[in-house]
Amino acid sequence: MNDMTQMEAARSGIVTKELAQVAKEEELAEPELMALVASGQVAIPANTRHKSLHPYGIGGGLRTKINVNLGVSGDCIDYHSEMEKVRLAEKFGAEAIMDLSNYGKTREFRQKLIETSPAMIGTVPVYDAIGYLEKDLKEITAQDFLQVVRSHAEEGVDFMTIHAGLNRRAVEVFLREKRQMNIVSRGGSLLFAWMKMTGNENPFYEHYDELLDILREYDVTISLGDALRPGSIADSTDASQIAELMEIGNLTKRAWERGVQVLVEGPGHMAMDEIAANMKLEKKLCHNAPFYVLGPLVTDIAPGYDHITAAIGGAIAAAHGADFLCYVTPAEHLRLPNLEDVKEGIIASKIAAHAADIAKGVKGARKQDYQISKARRKLDWEETFRLSLDGEKARAYYESVPPEDRHSCSMCGKMCAVRTMNRILDGLDVALNAK
Repeated sequence: MNDMTQMEAARSGIVTKELAQVAKEEELAEPELMALVASGQVAIPANTRHKSLHPYGIGGGLRTKINVNLGVSGDCIDYHSEMEKVRLAEKFGAEAIMDLSNYGKTREFRQKLIETSPAMIGTVPVYDAIGYLEKDLKEITAQDFLQVVRSHAEEGVDFMTIHAGLNRRAVEVFLREKRQMNIVSRGGSLLFAWMKMTGNENPFYEHYDELLDILREYDVTISLGDALRPGSIADSTDASQIAELMEIGNLTKRAWERGVQVLVEGPGHMAMDEIAANMKLEKKLCHNAPFYVLGPLVTDIAPGYDHITAAIGGAIAAAHGADFLCYVTPAEHLRLPNLEDVKEGIIASKIAAHAADIAKGVKGARKQDYQISKARRKLDWEETFRLSLDGEKARAYYESVPPEDRHSCSMCGKMCAVRTMNRILDGLDVALNAK
């Protein structure tokens, strides 16, 4: 354990090795990044016990990062398959992995994940509480919940989703205003049920200072979960969502006062025309804390294609201020995703994040686009595949229908516009019928 968190070190003018690496990769001067971390506008989730970690910064002015959710469930217990998903996430450059396991040997899987993965590792302790404690939900105490948080922190988890904003005030608004989809957050629904069954305040809100002390001890970043996020476009930007967001804004300041880094989690389903305003609202109410969004999914009618609806929303959200995108797979709402689902979700999120970085002028964001355009102009297929987000798929598509002329593709053949322009500008004839 260190004596200071990343935030406290930055406030003291100390350049940690993690900050130095993030500054180098983001092409930022260390003093500039230090000021952002000190103010809370950038978080560097880095548990002092996660020795295999490749540190990343999340927040304003930095590249948009993506998170991959995985983990076993009671209906699909296959640890080998989940580790394959981990390796896939690493292969395609996902900066974070959240272990959402809620059944079986969660601790063993999580420890292996932290031991071997360079990605930032996140968890939702309330998911693990029932299996970890072997108690019914109603029998779990506030101290039990905190013990699970401590266990995850000791194991090396870099950030934890804690639904501390779902307090009695927010619940009162939710019950009064009503919704089409109620609470769709799994952690939020469990805490709401616990509060109703026990009559107690949300334990993470009531014992927030004690929770922060645990997180600070290991420099775990708190990801303030949005239990009242909209689960349909009918519920977006409603009173429940905003009531919780206001509570989260206060919790953000309280965490910063204790040197704990913060991420703020954002809406799940939202029509396109509401996204930009929501990003500005979050940044305003939560004091420019880094914003972590699930999607948002811009329509509710595409089960099986929700990686696309989420990528559309994610690109818009990130272009208007979101800093961290949680991937969504085609299996969202339908089943635990398989390996191919995970790949599709990762690629869709990476496209959204990269497109947003171009739009908001992140330093170096356009470099690879310029490089691949040069390769295409030269009809240099090998370089095109190398620069592609998924070069293996690009190569497989190209080679599946081999063109007669290897300097073009089977779409246009000798009528390829690039080939035509290259030849005519080089002073050569364009002969379409010649063998």
